[in-house]
Amino acid sequence: MGYFRSKNIAIFLVIIGIYFAVDWLLEEGIITKFQQVNLMLLGINVILATSLNLIVGFTGQLALGHAGFMAIGAYVATIFTVKLGQPFALALAVGSLAAALAGVLIGLPTLRLRGDYLAIATLGFGEIIRGLAVNIEYVGGAAGIMGIPRLTTWPWLYAMTVLTVVAIKNFINSTHGRACLAVRENEIAAEAMGINTTYYKVLAFTLGAFFGGLAGGLYAHYFYLIQPSTFSFLRSFDILVMVVLGGMGSLTGSVIAAAAITLVNALLQDLALLRMVIYAALLVAVMIFRPQGLMGNKELTLNILRPRGGADRGIVGD
Repeated sequence: MGYFRSKNIAIFLVIIGIYFAVDWLLEEGIITKFQQVNLMLLGINVILATSLNLIVGFTGQLALGHAGFMAIGAYVATIFTVKLGQPFALALAVGSLAAALAGVLIGLPTLRLRGDYLAIATLGFGEIIRGLAVNIEYVGGAAGIMGIPRLTTWPWLYAMTVLTVVAIKNFINSTHGRACLAVRENEIAAEAMGINTTYYKVLAFTLGAFFGGLAGGLYAHYFYLIQPSTFSFLRSFDILVMVVLGGMGSLTGSVIAAAAITLVNALLQDLALLRMVIYAALLVAVMIFRPQGLMGNKELTLNILRPRGGADRGIVGD
């Protein structure tokens, strides 16, 4: 019991310490404007990668339309702040709930599919959302919505990122999360044991959509402008790359991969199109030499606080 209390206190202190350290660097101007943009992108990418990992990594459903949920959250939150004059917190909540509702509506018919069929269906969903945004004048059509107030600040972003990771981690460790893991490992066996596989797949899909919508709302209120092209299928693939690179079934891996990809993109910013070649080559190299991803299905832990332990302290699997 003492170990777990020490572990929780240590995690809390690390979370608080990171917040105040970065906040001080921002206040002192040590972090440049360019670095601030990438810091915000890093947080948003962490939310997107961990939420998609819940669907793909922990429940085993290959979904390729996550950018669609991001778009729903971005547009709904923007409508609430720009057109309806509502508070930012309410806009984020409603945008996330709208994305979650879309997750239920698309999840019920499509999650009965498996494998490639599910991937194609979810990819089509993402393109439907983008197509609707292009053709609805109320949200600016193809030009999108401009002049969005910058309401996403470091405290908002950090709080929402921590909330996302903690919520998903707690869900995975719950009875519902274990049922999702059973679906991933063997859906037929899970059904034979009485697990309602469709229910748990839709539940994971809905939670992933909720946090995808949250990321969209944060994104829209930092970059002033949202357009349908921002949420194309390429964006969905970018998020999936983070999940695969970090390790499907590892929240720690998703965080590390989101940070690494954001950092690499920032460092290669001046190389124009050549950066895409280098970026792709790095991904290919990782997939060849580490096909299970950086973390596989393992998580970094604070087991070093234990008075005893084996050689694998600090890393645990499912």
